[in-house]
Amino acid sequence: MKNKITALAHFAVVCAVTLGFGAMPASAATLTRSIEVNGAPSAVWSVIGAFCAIKDWLPPVGMCIEDGKSPPTRTLVTRDGKASFVETQISRNDREYSYSYAFISSPLPVTDYRSTIKVTAKGDGVSVVTWTGAYTPDSGKEKDAMEALNGVYESGLAAIQARFKK
Repeated sequence: MKNKITALAHFAVVCAVTLGFGAMPASAATLTRSIEVNGAPSAVWSVIGAFCAIKDWLPPVGMCIEDGKSPPTRTLVTRDGKASFVETQISRNDREYSYSYAFISSPLPVTDYRSTIKVTAKGDGVSVVTWTGAYTPDSGKEKDAMEALNGVYESGLAAIQARFKK
């Protein structure tokens, strides 16, 4: 009888652990992409540093509406008008050429998304633009989230680089 109780208890623990793992949220993820740009950090920042300048260098963005508050919130609408993102600036340092923002709402399968865009000097009139993000992908959507964000980062950075081609 003791062995049956032990076996049942073991089975219950295995079931609880298995079911618990299935219900656990996805692990936090990070993404970092960088690109070299021909231009001093101040020149690059003057083009990309304004919070709504993103509409000028991120290809999918057709419109950016900033609320004018402090800290600012922006609404980005895709060129096709099918998706919108609401983001709030959470920090800004114009002397260090960086700002960070967080999603308030997004059609992407992520939660707790926070990101930073930063420009640093590499030397000889060359800068590095680095875009980093941290987020929790929706369970079962880890690959979709990573691919979507990677595509956004890479297209934005390539567009910035193209603006500074010599």
